[in-house]
Amino acid sequence: MFTTRPPMGWNSWNTFGPKIHEKLIMEIADAMVEKGYRDAGYTYIVIDDCWSLRERDAEGNLVPDPEKFPHGMKYIADYLHQRGLNFGMYSCAGYLTCAGYPASYEHEWDDAKSFAEWEVDFLKYDYCFHPVSVRADILYKRMGLALANCGRDILFSACSWGSDHTRRWIKETGASMWRSTGDIMDSWASIRDIAQSQLKVMEYNGHGCFNDMDMLVVGMNGKGNVGLTGCTYEEYRLHFSLWAFMNSPLMIGCDIRQMDEQTRSILTNRDILAINQDPDGRSPFFVNSHVFTPAENRSPDDAFYKDYPLDTPILAKFLSNGDIAIGLFNLSDTEVSMWQGTITFDMLGLPATSGKTLELRDLWSGEVFRAVNGVIQINKCAPHDCRVFRARIVDAN
Repeated sequence: MFTTRPPMGWNSWNTFGPKIHEKLIMEIADAMVEKGYRDAGYTYIVIDDCWSLRERDAEGNLVPDPEKFPHGMKYIADYLHQRGLNFGMYSCAGYLTCAGYPASYEHEWDDAKSFAEWEVDFLKYDYCFHPVSVRADILYKRMGLALANCGRDILFSACSWGSDHTRRWIKETGASMWRSTGDIMDSWASIRDIAQSQLKVMEYNGHGCFNDMDMLVVGMNGKGNVGLTGCTYEEYRLHFSLWAFMNSPLMIGCDIRQMDEQTRSILTNRDILAINQDPDGRSPFFVNSHVFTPAENRSPDDAFYKDYPLDTPILAKFLSNGDIAIGLFNLSDTEVSMWQGTITFDMLGLPATSGKTLELRDLWSGEVFRAVNGVIQINKCAPHDCRVFRARIVDAN
């Protein structure tokens, strides 16, 4: 499936891990509708690892665990589709899944046929226990080709963690999104480390195959399968804002049945979601004003980024209607100074001779202000917090 916008939905792994079952998935589906998440754009419900029996049947088919899913997977698909939701499942490119269940290596076409018969809409495809004798790109091409010929339009979510130079070959495979990180955990350290690593691969993102920074931990509060220390409201807000800004698929990982109002206010911020879902899907770029790297000195490897402040990145992204999204993400432990938070119009490609300036709206506070003197000054950003704006180009006079 070719997609022009990052997929949005919910995945079972972060909170429930192996503790999944039919009733849970149906309750999550009901909550997605009743609490407004479907209408906000979260349409995929993905059952992750541990859904099948430990062995295939006599014909070599995957078999849903009858204790967890007594009515089978087509029953789940029907339940979700009746509610305007999409059904996602999980497999792996190796001999076994990451939790030790049968995976799809040498069964790609059989499994794609089963997924189509069950009316699956999304396949997360992991990378555990893969054969070292077969190149990674070949493994993903095998499943990509099988899905393309299964008779159903199934979104292919490649989850190779960025290993084996995934970014160089993933768009060849038919994948619509690609995991470029290891697994996220519910802690500030995990969010920060993933964020800084992904600032180095922004250019590999965009229409057709979005860079998946892993599922959201917003609202987990230290509970569940990947729950560790939990995070503050501000840390979760930065996490969500940066994932959205970077065009990452937005897959909720908390138990939405028990979500508090603070978490809901983050996950349903329509202005932030609009940046993520902008139809142009353009990649962000650095606009920290004190960084100037001549174009001739730029290279596609990590050396290009050594001059950029990965602890206090300021990013911009051109939007489809001519607006500019601007975000300062303070991954450091100190407040961002006015000097660090200053952006010149030149960094945005807006010349002084244009006779234009920018009117900015803070997408969290709602504050509106106009830039003057050809600069934007973000005067304050606390540690582990962010400032995100939508800038409209207006006449200077």
